[in-house]
Amino acid sequence: MKFDTPATTNPIDRLAVVGKPTDRIDGPLKTTGTAPYAYERHDVAPDAAYGHVVGAAIAKGRIASIDTSVALASPGVRAVVTARNAGKLDKGRFNTAHLLAGPDIEHYHQAVALVVAETFEQARAAAARVRIEYTRAAGVHDLDQARGSAVEPKDNPDVRVGDFEGAFAAAPVQLDATYRTPDQSHAMMEPHASIAAWDGDKLTLWTSNQMIAWGAGDVARTLGIPRANVRLVSPYIGGGFGSKLFVRADALLAALGAKAAGRPVKVALARPQIFNNTTHRPATIQRIRIGCDRDGRINAIGHESWSGDLPGGGPETATGQTELLYAGANRLTALRLAVLDLPEGNAMRAPGEAPGMMALEVAMDEMADKLGLDPVRFRILNDTQVDPAKPERRFSQRQLVQCLEDGARRFGWDRRARPGTRREGRWWVGMGVASAFRNNLVMKSAARVRLAPGGRLVVETDMTDIGTGSYTVIAQTAAEMLGLPLDRVEVRLGDSDFPVSAGSGGQWGANSATSGVYAACMKLRDDVATRLGLDPARVRFADGQVVDGERSVPLADAAKDGEIVAEDAIEFGDLAKQYQQSTFGAHFVEVGVDAATAEVRIRRMLAVCAAGRILNPKSARSQVIGAMTMGAGAALMESLAVDTRRGFFVNHDLAGYEVPVHADIPHQEVVFLDETDPISSPMKAKGVGELGICGVGAAVANAIHNATGIRVRDYPITLDKLIDKMPPIA
Repeated sequence: MKFDTPATTNPIDRLAVVGKPTDRIDGPLKTTGTAPYAYERHDVAPDAAYGHVVGAAIAKGRIASIDTSVALASPGVRAVVTARNAGKLDKGRFNTAHLLAGPDIEHYHQAVALVVAETFEQARAAAARVRIEYTRAAGVHDLDQARGSAVEPKDNPDVRVGDFEGAFAAAPVQLDATYRTPDQSHAMMEPHASIAAWDGDKLTLWTSNQMIAWGAGDVARTLGIPRANVRLVSPYIGGGFGSKLFVRADALLAALGAKAAGRPVKVALARPQIFNNTTHRPATIQRIRIGCDRDGRINAIGHESWSGDLPGGGPETATGQTELLYAGANRLTALRLAVLDLPEGNAMRAPGEAPGMMALEVAMDEMADKLGLDPVRFRILNDTQVDPAKPERRFSQRQLVQCLEDGARRFGWDRRARPGTRREGRWWVGMGVASAFRNNLVMKSAARVRLAPGGRLVVETDMTDIGTGSYTVIAQTAAEMLGLPLDRVEVRLGDSDFPVSAGSGGQWGANSATSGVYAACMKLRDDVATRLGLDPARVRFADGQVVDGERSVPLADAAKDGEIVAEDAIEFGDLAKQYQQSTFGAHFVEVGVDAATAEVRIRRMLAVCAAGRILNPKSARSQVIGAMTMGAGAALMESLAVDTRRGFFVNHDLAGYEVPVHADIPHQEVVFLDETDPISSPMKAKGVGELGICGVGAAVANAIHNATGIRVRDYPITLDKLIDKMPPIA
């Protein structure tokens, strides 16, 4: 199905199932511990051996020698895999560094060996007996040090509109400030884990991966085997946040270990290896310049960002939202990429906008202060309904002003005091606001639907569920399309034998995948109507019946002679070029800052979101409050400490890398504005899971400033950055 004209009235608009706050159908499996996660597939590989990964002890250089003899002679060991005996390996299309190093080392904890043994303990003990001598090379591990050598990325050129420098110089009110965000880790609950088994020359990988088709293709490419010989299975994923978009060392080494040992092998990366072996969100240095007239209208806005990655990597695209969020005739956005010999930087929940808005939305508050304007009013004053660089290109939907106004009313913004003036006992109290923005991305997505005798419907697609509720929204979509109750729909996900979907990432998953299911169901509806002698253009599907005028036939009758199968994909046309498609929101935060210790406590949070049709308000709310929590962590605690001499992240576990817990986030409220976007998809939906993190960090920072009068531009905002500047204790 080609989606190249705006959606009109369609079966989804019935809203008998879609749009209802529905419990997740996978919930009972997850809460009872019976959901089959990758490392726990005892049913498919009961005799699996265990692999333990040996990571490089240097950040850059070469392996001078490697001795595996003692490890091989250790109890229970069945194989040791290194680059010397792994055979020829390519590099995956989505990997910046090789997943198995040798002889060159590209980053700290890059995998250099896998030890396979009968038990995990035997594998771990033997891994400690692999003797490796390295020749260390000098590397660059400090973004500030590398900033001067950073270059304009080939695929991300500067964007200029009008005369930014001239307009900024002439502006009567100016802001020129620099902000820093640190390296951050996904810190998901489930580690990167895989079980591999070979059947002749065919490989099956039960793995934790967000993008099945990407993963299967990269495994085949890396191993140099036909794509048809690789099957990836990933029906349940215990969190990914972008770190599992791409195949990592656990999957490749499980495959190599299984080949070497001649039996299935399971590999899970230890927590320190997750921090240094897999990907992370790169640190940024961001310079923002805003020039306004005295009434508060932006005439010039410039945003430049520096970040680093391994050779061949890409930048953190922190300036993207600044191209579209606010009006202003004269504009500059620029990215600069430095080479850093740190572990690979790559996508983490809301890449680009999440760290970019941590800077931009503080800058907007700072400019509002300079102008003497209320921060909400300043943002509304600079709203735009068109792409500022291409005024002929309107937003398909843009309710940013409504989000800000509704949020301000609900949050009691009119009670906000001047900075450093509201005291409640031991606490300085303040409120902060930030806009939320994330582009709406769509991706081709396919599905197969099977109507069985008896009227039960099965949906198959390689879409994944990373805790976001994919099973449920896909079931809701199919149930709506065929007029069935949810308990008559079975959803099968995460298998590369199924049609290729959009996968989970970039906030494109639910909208794209359900649109693919919509397309397959439309084809099935036509087939069913034809078999029943009804008019496909007129039929309605409701309550298990197919209705054409006065005639009503049970849906099950269509399949009484055998299963009916339909498969189709949604392919998106040029509507995204004709209209700017984005999601919007507003975040409001209230904090208390201890007058004596400068300890920050978030007291309440509110997100108001405009993100198209909300397919399942219950799971969407969960996505947004999870994102808000991650944003609070980014603002107050999350930071990978870089050893700039040796090139690794020091706090590489959940003891040293702090993330929020329940006590840190006492109250959260989420509101979805009533919106449908027929430009986006036949579902008239958009993504929402990443919108919830965009702007949260800045709202927290702005609330801290309102509480204390202290402006911090270097995240995370820990008490050491506040304590010597706190207001005097009366």
